[in-house]
Amino acid sequence: MQAWQVHENGEPGEVMRLADVAPPTPGEGQVLLKVRAAAVNFPDALLCRGQYQVRPPLPFTPGVEVCAETEDGRRVIATPVLPHGGFAQYTLAHTAALLPAPDALDDAQAAALHIGYQTGWFGLHRRARLEAGETLLVHAAAGGVGSAAVQLGKAAGATVIGVVGGAGKAAVARELGCDLVIDRKSEDVIAAVKEATGGRGADVIYDPVGGTAYTQSTKVVAFEGRIVVVGFASGTIPSAALNHALVKNYAVLGLHWGLYNTKNPKLVRHCHEQLTELAARGAISPLVSERVPLDGAAGAVQKVADGTSTGRIAVVMEETA
Repeated sequence: MQAWQVHENGEPGEVMRLADVAPPTPGEGQVLLKVRAAAVNFPDALLCRGQYQVRPPLPFTPGVEVCAETEDGRRVIATPVLPHGGFAQYTLAHTAALLPAPDALDDAQAAALHIGYQTGWFGLHRRARLEAGETLLVHAAAGGVGSAAVQLGKAAGATVIGVVGGAGKAAVARELGCDLVIDRKSEDVIAAVKEATGGRGADVIYDPVGGTAYTQSTKVVAFEGRIVVVGFASGTIPSAALNHALVKNYAVLGLHWGLYNTKNPKLVRHCHEQLTELAARGAISPLVSERVPLDGAAGAVQKVADGTSTGRIAVVMEETA
């Protein structure tokens, strides 16, 4: 089979190489899957760079989110078991963790439903307890993680403010349904949020960026607001000033979605049921901005690494006879 492999750490476009390799052999509790589509995630770039919290042995195949087919013909969503990632014709996954792919979504959309939308659902509903009528601010609102949070926030009845970087991304955020879009490259984020909320600020802030975005969040979070820390795409991990949280009466909530797979897997399935229902009625629909063949995977991961993509890029496998 064909699979992308990383033999040394570095930039995805430089270290990912397409190779002919033997299909992986399932271990105990694992299943071999034929990949139909794989969504590109920022962790794929971190894996290539050797900066992710999980460091698989070299060589490895990146790709942490797929829509695939079981040997008995079921269409499923899965998180591949590294080092056998999803940018390949076949991958491995834990049998117990397979989830049915929603009928309402095609392969590329289904591949993009899992990590970003699960993270959004747990962040907004399990951690922040977002309520209808509240104001939600989403950083990087046009990205893969942010776009999911925007749609989930709107589905929950929140007023959604999206922060983006650039006019092109602002247009995407508006199409996603943001009630207000702020371009951080041309606008003062803090002033714009305060003006839009009458000085009150945002009840829930969803931050997959860190760095300056987190600092801005602390200045515009409302009384009894909640800042959900999802990741650090900026590359800068901020230090929380707890005296500031005390004085302003807000909460800083961490979210590592992967922990639920081991700590409370039933919640992951419950979340998937909720997402499937939302997809069935059209309340959410993963934004797949680009679909590329398998040989375009390295360029796609580099594009995400560079922060120039919107929504999700999906690697879609060609049908074989």
